[in-house]
Amino acid sequence: MHAIEGAAARSGAPSGLRERKKRRTRDTLIRSALELFARKGYERTTVDEIAEAAEVSQRTFFRYFANKEEVALAMQTAVDDLFLATLRSRPAAEAPLPALRGAVLGTWDGARAVIEAVVPLELYLCTYRLIESTPQLLAARLRSLSEVEELLALEIARREGLDPRTDPRPHVLVAAFAGVMRVTTRAWGERGEGGLDDLRELTVAYLDQLGPALAENWRA
Repeated sequence: MHAIEGAAARSGAPSGLRERKKRRTRDTLIRSALELFARKGYERTTVDEIAEAAEVSQRTFFRYFANKEEVALAMQTAVDDLFLATLRSRPAAEAPLPALRGAVLGTWDGARAVIEAVVPLELYLCTYRLIESTPQLLAARLRSLSEVEELLALEIARREGLDPRTDPRPHVLVAAFAGVMRVTTRAWGERGEGGLDDLRELTVAYLDQLGPALAENWRA
């Protein structure tokens, strides 16, 4: 009996099952939370309500998320992770700005599958707008984006063989790029409508203005 159990453990089957169960629980918590936020509002939703909707205990909730902010931003974090992975996969010879542009567009092309593996796309878009209109969530999102921007700058520096401690260009470029993305997000949110394709198109339009805005004489 012990030999059989040992073989099963070595095969990784129980571990794989545990990981799948953990993933399902985490995904259920995210979906339950986002549905409640959409229906009741972020401030009026409690952790106890999220746990109850997901049919788990409050203790289980805190095994997966530190607080409501973290679960509210979980899908944005997943898309951020996809963006970083996509940037790392860009051709090594690609210049920094085209690499960032290609990575963000590649991210939007692959984001639907990442999002819909956990929540319906419409719920994600609703949460996107909720973050923009909720000061506490927006502040938390901006803090998380600051961390993402640092990782982006480090990746650009690595790709270019630079030391970001002595060469400011990776951080300057990422700051300008992130500013464009922030303006894009705000403009899309203010429209109050539109799907993921609209957000991608707006991103393309705004990124195409980055070079001219920095280099051209606007009064010419």
